This record gives sequence, structure tokens and C-alpha cells, in this order.
Amino acid sequence: MRFMMLMIPLGYETAPSDVQLDPERVAAMMRYNEELKDAGVLITLDGLHPPSMGARVSFATGEPLVTDGPFAEAKEVLGGYWMIEVASRAEAIAWAKKCPASANEVIEIRQVQEMTDFSPEVQQAAAGFDDLKK
Repeated sequence: MRFMMLMIPLGYETAPSDVQLDPERVAAMMRYNEELKDAGVLITLDGLHPPSMGARVSFATGEPLVTDGPFAEAKEVLGGYWMIEVASRAEAIAWAKKCPASANEVIEIRQVQEMTDFSPEVQQAAAGFDDLKK
């Protein structure tokens, strides 16, 4: 089973584009990342720049509307993610609990959808999806 662990640093929605990271916190997170890798569960991981450097494209009117960050209505934003492959939701939660997160960080765990989760009709409509990911 694949799970995405989404890091939500509270307050990151208003972080400046030149936000500075604490080297000690980065080192602690790197040790955790190495532990995931050494256990053979890590697929990929990345950190994300703050929303002040991003953009959103919405389609409420039927036409794309681009809004540059930061986003006034944002309450929680992603700071990064890990994609892991483990045997169960409980194992994904166990890995998230080992993260050296600070008091202002939350990890949301979401299982990745697999084609086998869907009906044959949906699988047929999505034929070729796996080829897109390569």
C-alpha cells in the first residue's frame, strides 16, 4: 500500500519567500528520512517553497483564473511530503509518529488510490494512466 504523508507546518501560509530553515531541524529530519530509506519504505520525498512563491489556478467561472501567492484564505498549506510503501495504514501512522516534527507541524496521512480500487468501468476509462507516470 502506498501512502503520502503530507507535512503541514502551521503558519507556513504566511511565510516569506526567503524563509530560513534551522540547520539542526533539517539535520534531524534528514536522519528520519534516512531511517525511512534504510527500512525500504521510502519512494520519494520533497519539501515545498512557501505559498508566497506559488500560484493557484481556479475554474469557478469555467475559465482559468490565476491567483499569485500568498493566499489570504489559506488556513493550512503543505510544506512537503513523503511517499512511502508499507503494509498497512497502521504502519504508515507508525512512521509518521517517528517524525521529528515540531509543535507547529501536523502530518496528514493519505492512502494513494490504486487502479484495483475502482470498478472495471473506471479502470477502462483510465486505461493508460500507469504509462503517464513513467
